[in-house]
Amino acid sequence: MTDLKPVARQALALMDLTSLNDDDDSARIQALCRRADTPAGHPAALCLYPAFIEDAQRELDAIGLTRRVRIATVTNFPDGAPNAERAARETRLAVAAGADEVDIVFPYRALLDGAPDVGRLLVEACRDACGGATLKVILETGELKDPALIRQAADIAIAAGADFIKTSTGKVAVNATLEAAEIMLETIRDSGRDVGFKAAGGIRTTEDAKAYLDLAARIMGEAWISPAHFRFGASGLLDALLATLEGDEAKAPGDGY
Repeated sequence: MTDLKPVARQALALMDLTSLNDDDDSARIQALCRRADTPAGHPAALCLYPAFIEDAQRELDAIGLTRRVRIATVTNFPDGAPNAERAARETRLAVAAGADEVDIVFPYRALLDGAPDVGRLLVEACRDACGGATLKVILETGELKDPALIRQAADIAIAAGADFIKTSTGKVAVNATLEAAEIMLETIRDSGRDVGFKAAGGIRTTEDAKAYLDLAARIMGEAWISPAHFRFGASGLLDALLATLEGDEAKAPGDGY
């Protein structure tokens, strides 16, 4: 039997521990921050709505994780509207509020309608709005479906200045899949650019995490895999990883993201 503890330890450090629920409040975000302080280490980032950035900053400071755990947020989310001005404004406000990383939703419906320039202009505008913050572009691969369209969206996002390309919002029927991840990782490799990859939605177990890590190692090489290049967007995955590290393979709670 494969020892999954090294995988769990690696995956934990690559997590964007996420809470993007309609009923989130300050207390839930404070609890999310405390969950990040585990005996096995801490995730790379927390991902939450812009309204809770200040709450997260305050709580991370209180538990001694400021600057060790980054704060990520979402804009143009989850709809992926084609309005570049709106998306850039939301992004600029998020960075001003203290976000270290911004996950924006690519206007995938415009691409489905045959208008690729809409996505290019939106990502370029958000790149400018981000300044020095990390820009992750959510392609919503489960809605694009067609491998050629996933590749096209990835190419557009990378050329327009994305620091990461990300599979999904976690808010649609089909989120991260290994098939979409393979296309995205190959696009990153072929671009020759220093761009990262984030898998989000439906990654619930240590075995799930291992499958994505193995795929990334095959395409990009093991040395490429670090928080600077690879992230998991998830909530319930943390419990599964900690259970693995404790030797308890009991089923972890469901992961809505």
